[in-house]
Amino acid sequence: MPQVTAINVYPIKSCGGIARRSAELRERGLEGDRRYMLVDAEGVFLTQRRHPRLALVRIADADGGYRIEGPAGPPLHLPREWPEGPAVEVRIWRDRVEATLLPDEVGGWFADLLGFPCRMVYMAEHQHRAVPNDAAAFDDEVSFADAAPLLLTSDASLAELNARLPAPVTMRRFRPNLVVDGEQPFEEDSWRRIRVGEAELEVAWPSARCVLTTVDPDTGAMDPAGEPLRTLRSFRRGPGGVLFGQNLIPRRLGTLRVGDHVEVFDLR
Repeated sequence: MPQVTAINVYPIKSCGGIARRSAELRERGLEGDRRYMLVDAEGVFLTQRRHPRLALVRIADADGGYRIEGPAGPPLHLPREWPEGPAVEVRIWRDRVEATLLPDEVGGWFADLLGFPCRMVYMAEHQHRAVPNDAAAFDDEVSFADAAPLLLTSDASLAELNARLPAPVTMRRFRPNLVVDGEQPFEEDSWRRIRVGEAELEVAWPSARCVLTTVDPDTGAMDPAGEPLRTLRSFRRGPGGVLFGQNLIPRRLGTLRVGDHVEVFDLR
């Protein structure tokens, strides 16, 4: 039976993650995952796809919130939950959602990093975004994640990819929430529903990968040869794109822990 080998939370969309030994599963995903997001002056979301320097933003738990560090300048502190602020409309992919705007000094910290004006927003409990996929139920919700509440990848699948690459990459390129081990590469493709500890999750649809996987999380530079996406495209191209990992939707909430067994109780 597969086991959970890593749990990751990304408090700010497209910035560094925090490895956790356990995490609470909520309707929108892991607690604290992608509740903050950067937007430009028009309210359009920002990611490493066009701004790879965001990979240099490191985040750690500190003082009941998060310590944010960049390649230069003083660190920034954010609480786990932003208390209040003006509501603004922001755009993430095709979705237009209401979010809470943070003070200018927070956006200014990131503007210094990126070199242009930007703002930070937060998704409060009363602000909602539907899962943007036909595989979801009408009342499924998601945070500022690209597609689904959680992303799952497997160590066996990464090992198969690395065996084909000119130089191996780490799982950080794929920014998963849950990593599991397993005997066979891409066996997660056949899963439909899993139980992890107290929680149950629907394996809803495969994750289509993009140029973000070519960003080195240590340097913030894009791979000039387009790896690992180039190699992944040679053997993992499907109807939905170049596939690596599975998108999950919570169906029963609970605590997830590293070392939990992954019970697969429904297959495709």
